[in-house]
Amino acid sequence: MTRHWPLPLFAATVLGAAPAQVGAQDLRLTPAEIAAAAKGGAGAGTSGVAGIQTTTLYGDPTKPGLYVIEIRVPANTRIAAHRHRDDRTAVVISGTWWFGYGSSADEDVVKALPPGSFYTEPANRPHFALTRAEPVVAFITGVGPTDTQFTDPARTPNP
Repeated sequence: MTRHWPLPLFAATVLGAAPAQVGAQDLRLTPAEIAAAAKGGAGAGTSGVAGIQTTTLYGDPTKPGLYVIEIRVPANTRIAAHRHRDDRTAVVISGTWWFGYGSSADEDVVKALPPGSFYTEPANRPHFALTRAEPVVAFITGVGPTDTQFTDPARTPNP
């Protein structure tokens, strides 16, 4: 039997099971506060594709421990197949994210993930994504340190 968890219950279970972090703090951010937070280019654990903006919402993806990042991906962006060393989960906040698994970016296997969608990026599992006519915002959670390794090193972007 497949168990379907309501997203808030799933998130509370996963976050509650995470190891305690040194210096963990109470944190409450409204959408307006997140929008006003500092945005950087493609940061740790992202593809490095030009135009992607990353905001670290919690933790530090370059260090051991739980982290949450927001990525903002412009319209008409393609991210080549890559993998990360850590298990990650994500929720699409806005836009439609076209996401697929595999060692090459084959558009025939992408699935449209509209706002509210959830997906996983298992450790070392190649995956790829793209946007079409609209930008995408997604929240990605993992346990660092994270990295990004392209399946075809020639496809590694120069940020």
